[in-house]
Amino acid sequence: MFRPISATAIGLALALPVSAQQTSDIVVPEPETGVTQAFQGISDAAVAALEAKSEGRVVEAETWMVAAAHPLAVDAGARVLRDGGTAADAMVAVQAVLGLVEPQSSGMGGGAFLVWYDAATGEITTLDGRETAPLAANPRLFQDENGEPLTFMDAVVSGRSVGTPGTPRLMEDAHRRWGRSNWGGLFAEAITLAEDGFTVSTRLAESIASAAESLAVFSATAEYFLPDGAPLEAGATLVNADYADTLRQIAARGVSAFYTGEIAADIVAATRTETLPGLLSMRDLERYEVIERPAVCQSYRGADVCGMGPPSSGAVAIAQILGKLENFDLGEMDPQGVETRRLMGDATRLAFADRGRYLADSDFVPVPVAGLIDRDYLAARADLLRGDDALPEVSAGEPEWEHALLWGDDRTVERPATSHISIVDADGNVLSMTTTIESGFGSRIFTRGMLLNNELTDFSFRTHAGGHPIANRVEPGKRPRSSMSPTIVLRDGEPVLSIGSPGGATIIGYTAQAIIAHLDWGMDVQDAVSMPHLVNSFGTYQIEAGTWAEDLVEPLQDLGFQTNVTALTSGLHAISLGDGLRGGADPRREGIAIGE
Repeated sequence: MFRPISATAIGLALALPVSAQQTSDIVVPEPETGVTQAFQGISDAAVAALEAKSEGRVVEAETWMVAAAHPLAVDAGARVLRDGGTAADAMVAVQAVLGLVEPQSSGMGGGAFLVWYDAATGEITTLDGRETAPLAANPRLFQDENGEPLTFMDAVVSGRSVGTPGTPRLMEDAHRRWGRSNWGGLFAEAITLAEDGFTVSTRLAESIASAAESLAVFSATAEYFLPDGAPLEAGATLVNADYADTLRQIAARGVSAFYTGEIAADIVAATRTETLPGLLSMRDLERYEVIERPAVCQSYRGADVCGMGPPSSGAVAIAQILGKLENFDLGEMDPQGVETRRLMGDATRLAFADRGRYLADSDFVPVPVAGLIDRDYLAARADLLRGDDALPEVSAGEPEWEHALLWGDDRTVERPATSHISIVDADGNVLSMTTTIESGFGSRIFTRGMLLNNELTDFSFRTHAGGHPIANRVEPGKRPRSSMSPTIVLRDGEPVLSIGSPGGATIIGYTAQAIIAHLDWGMDVQDAVSMPHLVNSFGTYQIEAGTWAEDLVEPLQDLGFQTNVTALTSGLHAISLGDGLRGGADPRREGIAIGE
């Protein structure tokens, strides 16, 4: 029988430091105490949602719902929906606030992928707001003079890692397509919070403290996050007048105010760091476009699981995991059983082997999406799982496709950061959007009140492997591969689930497990997002510390797996649709779901 993860096991994110969340004997404060300390000025609905999450209960509603990573951001989205706005309108308000109160995870200086279900047409649309490499970039962007890859953090904390931001353009594009609220008004709450100040939460304070050394590299960043040389403390009031000004210009003139003129010039100037200066130019910003991509959908247990295609690897990898596991009756298997986890772990490893070889920006390299999710191909890959032990090794398969190109294997790993938003509006439109600046605090470059991304480090630092070019190598104007997995699940053409998570490369495993928990094991969305994590992407089984998952360490080792017990702080947000709306927010972080 499934035992959901408890607040005691992992710590209520609103009141507990990140470092404490790995223990199993945490004393959780009363919800009202934690709310008072962490989130001044939130609505009664937000307080109730935090209490529901701490008790492991879903939030229920009839008409609309929003789930995101911070109560103040969710409150902003809820007010838009309550006033008759669409899910696209609410997303703009949510993202604007998230960039202020959760700056380490997403913001105007980053990028995003959006999946949209349109209630009027029944169609799924996916929008690519991923960052792009500067036109001046080349495949050796992250190599030294000898052609050797730079160390990861040396590349990250520099102007070299910054790609052209896509989030503002994506916000405007979604609003143009599906919004009906006044554009400028959607930024009002974020502007007020930036000018009047907001309360620094425990999670933000802990994140700043853990990254203090790198945040001190650039003076503007240090001045904001490390006033007087010390990290901001939980409970402090933080004002960001520069962010308010940036948003006010975007609200008044649209995102052309961001991609041209003084804001764009300041972004470009900020990337010209003394060490590893960036290559971003005004032209890169001026020419940036959001791209509508074909959705990637895979049938699973009678449902259609739809997400974002390349340059995201999320939807393809999830489709592969589910397509292989559909050959096994997971619904009759124990969610905590070692055999269940053997199948899920090795199915994910096989998907990541294909991901490393084939997945990249399809505008620059051919990507065999159809072959990778073909049911016969996945059935053949599933046959590899029919043994009793862990696969001793995995390698990429050979899907059918029309090219004879040979690619080298890429094992670039995305760092765990990012944020996810799920929204359902009163018209029945459904939004799933994952948004990021890549690693925590991105490039650490702070300008115009926002952090700039380090997305370019999601490219392979190497150009070739095994004598073959790497598909995810750097090229001018190219978008780096991502694991972001915003997902909408439909049954008989009707949406039944909106879900996604932060977490770098582990996003895929987090999201796939939650979908399986909901569809195969019948868990409500709160139990599904709270479930302890076991993720195996690259060969070592990562097992969530302080949970029942630790009971599987020895059994998995006996099967031949290497294991690593660690904190796995996903940030899953999910809304299920059917008999009303039910929202779930990951207890590992600060997010909530609100609905009416």
